[in-house]
This record gives sequence, structure tokens and C-alpha cells, in this order.
Amino acid sequence: MNKKIFGYIRVSSKDQNEARQLKEILEMGVHDRDIFIDKESGKDFNRSQYQALKQCLREGDLLYIKSIDRFGRNSKEIKREWEDITQNIKADIKVLDMPLLDTTQYKDTLGTFVSDLVLQVLAFVSERERENILQRQAEGISVAKAKGKHLGRPQLNLSKLSKYQRQTLEQNYQKWKSKEITGVQFMTLLELKKNSFYKIVGEYKKEL
Repeated sequence: MNKKIFGYIRVSSKDQNEARQLKEILEMGVHDRDIFIDKESGKDFNRSQYQALKQCLREGDLLYIKSIDRFGRNSKEIKREWEDITQNIKADIKVLDMPLLDTTQYKDTLGTFVSDLVLQVLAFVSERERENILQRQAEGISVAKAKGKHLGRPQLNLSKLSKYQRQTLEQNYQKWKSKEITGVQFMTLLELKKNSFYKIVGEYKKEL
């Protein structure tokens, strides 16, 4: 039987960097074509690259994962997927951050019991951590709203213009009003989007 080794990497968003996970898995001798990377939440296993990985896994293959929270964030689903890979597909899994979670090593009854226990504890901790993150985010949004803070991109107004923008506004406002330059040209000079531009020139007009 021609056994293969694979790697699975997950980061929570497209902005996060998978480089650290990738480096450690490549050091295990996994070819980069056999490493599957998802950039999405670990709340469930409906991830395109994870599902593609499972289609490739065969009996006797070995899967490397950096840590259990990179595998998933739902304890029941982590256990179910772990059992599907190790018992149904009959492939092995090694978790680099937790040597006890290595199905190539602990095949006896005691070893299986210990690794199952460790898996359940880590899966529970991972799920609780996700719940805590979501709760902190929700609390932060509620506090910000209560304080009347604007959520999202900061609103630009006349007082927040840079010195260069302010000078450009003063030098070109009358040119724009007398149609020597177009609104698009004026926006470009000020480096502003349409909505911000009209808001700011409206504020400036009131100053005159």
C-alpha cells in the first residue's frame, strides 16, 4: 500500500497569516501540493479544502495538524471528524502541538483512552474559547453603541483633513465653484471618495 502524508491548515479569515503552520508542516516532510488550507471559521467542517482533503485520504495515510483548534472549534464535530478519519477511513492523525494526539503511537487500550480524553478536553477548550471570543465581540459592540461610537470605518469630516488636504481645499474650492475644475478632478486632488467629498465641501462652505 502506497501511504501518503498530508497537512491541514486553517486560519479564521483571509487577513490572517498561515505561514507559521505551513512552515511546521513542511518541516514534517509534507509536499506543498498535499497541504490543504482553509481561510474560514472553525465553527463547522463545511470547508472546501477540508472536504477535498477527506476525499484524498486513504487507509494508512497520515495527516498532520498544527493544533486541535486549527482543526475545528466545535467539540462534538471535532470528535466526530476525528473518528471518521481514524476509524472509518483508517488514516492516522498527528497534532504537532500535542504529542499525545498521535494515532500512530498510541494503539493500545490505555493509549487510546488517554488520547481520547486529551482530544475531548482540548476540543472542549477550543469550543469555549470561540464562544468567549464571540461574547467579547458582542459585548464590545454593545458598549460602543451605548457610548454612541461609530462602528466600522471612521467618518471623515473637515476637522480630520490633513494639512495638505486642507490647503488643497482652500486653493481649489473657488476653481471648482466657477467650474474651472470638475468635481472628479477636485476629489482626486483631495484624495477623497464622493460621499466624503460632498460632506466636506458642504462643511467648508458653512465656514466661509
